[in-house]
Amino acid sequence: MSSRPTAHRARKRFGQNFLRDLGIISRIVRSIGARPGDRVVEIGPGQGALTEPLLVDTAGRLEVIELDRDLIPGLRVQFFDQPDFVIHEGDALKMDFVALRGDGQPLRVVGNLPYNISTPLISHLLRAGDAVLDMHFMLQKEVVDRLAAPPGGSERGRLSVLAQYFCDVESLFVVPPEAFVPQPKVDSAIVRLTPRAQRTCQADDEALLFDVVRSAFGQRRKTLRNNLKGRIEADALDALGIDPSRRPQTLSVEEFVTIANAIHAADASPAGASE
Repeated sequence: MSSRPTAHRARKRFGQNFLRDLGIISRIVRSIGARPGDRVVEIGPGQGALTEPLLVDTAGRLEVIELDRDLIPGLRVQFFDQPDFVIHEGDALKMDFVALRGDGQPLRVVGNLPYNISTPLISHLLRAGDAVLDMHFMLQKEVVDRLAAPPGGSERGRLSVLAQYFCDVESLFVVPPEAFVPQPKVDSAIVRLTPRAQRTCQADDEALLFDVVRSAFGQRRKTLRNNLKGRIEADALDALGIDPSRRPQTLSVEEFVTIANAIHAADASPAGASE
């Protein structure tokens, strides 16, 4: 294998910033902790900065998903001597990760994700269920802050609740702009998302939970009474022990599940079904 990247100009439309700092690369790879036999999938390998050390750790078994077709010939040349190196040319947002896993081991997904796809891609992966063992991503620091934000924090939003419903979320460390070429204008950070085999709380209807969370955060400055009007009444929230004058960012995952399950029960009752 060769660590020399092929000549390629970073493309704004793909949000490309190529990682160059060897110390940061080593720290990311240690955090992932891949082992021979792991089913590792790298999203957006770019010029192979993470790919090469991951191939070493996985004994040459690695799958990558790359959208920029101009990068693929360079990857094929760089890793030509790796028979278990597989390139999937296409958009990770359209990848069926359940089908990709098939009957094999669950996937360990890693990648340096551009800002414009980070939220939809993480949402897409969260819906892959037990097909994904864990995820290690480099994202803009503000996105990592949102993913890990506790109740009450200004960064807390819809993505925080959905990620924490499915996963344990760990913000690992910050990556400065100087680690990339070209340099981005913001800090990045590494996050570990580990889907839970057993959730701390279970929504009776997960699609309804997602809809309730989206409605609750529709207008962050407004209260639950306003944002959930027409879904659940203020007195029903009171009966659940949840003050309807609270704002959505103050609620825990468990409280959102409680609300969604109450709405589901009301909709399923004879009285709710007849309305």
